[in-house]
Amino acid sequence: MPPTPAGQLAVPNLHRAARIEDAVHALVERRLRRTGWRVNIIAYTGYGAPGWVRVMCRVLLGRPDTRQRGRLEKVRGWRSFTTLPAKHVTVTIETGGVVHEAQADRSGFVDTVVETELPPGWGSVRLSTPDAEPVEAPVRILDPEVRFGILSDIDDTVMVTALPRPLLAAWNTFVLDEHARAAVPGMAVLYERLVTAHPGAPVFYLSTGAWNVAPTLTRFLSRHLYPAGPLLLTDWGPTQDRWFRSGREHKRATLARLAKEFPDVRWLLVGDDGQHDQEIYREFAAAHPDNVAGVAIRRLSPTQAVLAGSLPVPHDRPQEGPVGQKWLSAPDGAGLWTLLRGAGLV
Repeated sequence: MPPTPAGQLAVPNLHRAARIEDAVHALVERRLRRTGWRVNIIAYTGYGAPGWVRVMCRVLLGRPDTRQRGRLEKVRGWRSFTTLPAKHVTVTIETGGVVHEAQADRSGFVDTVVETELPPGWGSVRLSTPDAEPVEAPVRILDPEVRFGILSDIDDTVMVTALPRPLLAAWNTFVLDEHARAAVPGMAVLYERLVTAHPGAPVFYLSTGAWNVAPTLTRFLSRHLYPAGPLLLTDWGPTQDRWFRSGREHKRATLARLAKEFPDVRWLLVGDDGQHDQEIYREFAAAHPDNVAGVAIRRLSPTQAVLAGSLPVPHDRPQEGPVGQKWLSAPDGAGLWTLLRGAGLV
């Protein structure tokens, strides 16, 4: 059985920053509704197993889209943030012939686990509210026989974003045309080879990035031929008890949750040595040795490492992790594939 989802009721004792944010949002919402902004549901890819599914979406107020549908346009990053959450809206979830209801939180998010019987593989759930067009949210249902999965970081692992460099990160996030973002060489091929070698293996993408950029990331992954899979992102801004969310804690909590939801799956953890992936993966491997097949670290170039504020130590051969897993390091997907084959992880 999946873990009990967190409650979605508002908590009265909010941090001061959250109260200020709510007051500003309420004022702006009234004005935007008068100018024609409307409610939209942004569906995120969910996942589950026979008997349950985790459904994720966000309810937002957005500017009416007057552009021609199907027209390919250059999308600047800042457009992903020109929305406003629709708070505490009730969302109807239809799946497997059963109807469920969930309430969006103060940031417009719905993240809930519902009981349903969907067959393994790709499926969908239908999301709707009285004021928005219904949407279909894709969901990946893991076969109970699956024993291997891939959990990948995004920034500087599959996409070159130079996230540790604040000014360049801001440029990449808010200004740069999404089609100008570069993929890390060989990583898409690596993931395709892994899912081919392990039929039914899921691919999850874990990042400290904001949910606002989920549609952009999804298009990027598809455009560069990465296997489809759920994005596990976070929300920026104030929380109930602090000014900003912790990216590290988001990753730690997500890893622990996946270990609980899929206790029989052993994950290949893929990241880079420019942030805190190695530290977080090492902690998880020590706490959940049965859930880790190995760790593959994309090694930044010396220039990238210096700009990122780190000095990674090169590892050209498989090394044992704290509890026996193989720890591998290479500068690109081709190098990691060679090491993975040599370590017997393919």
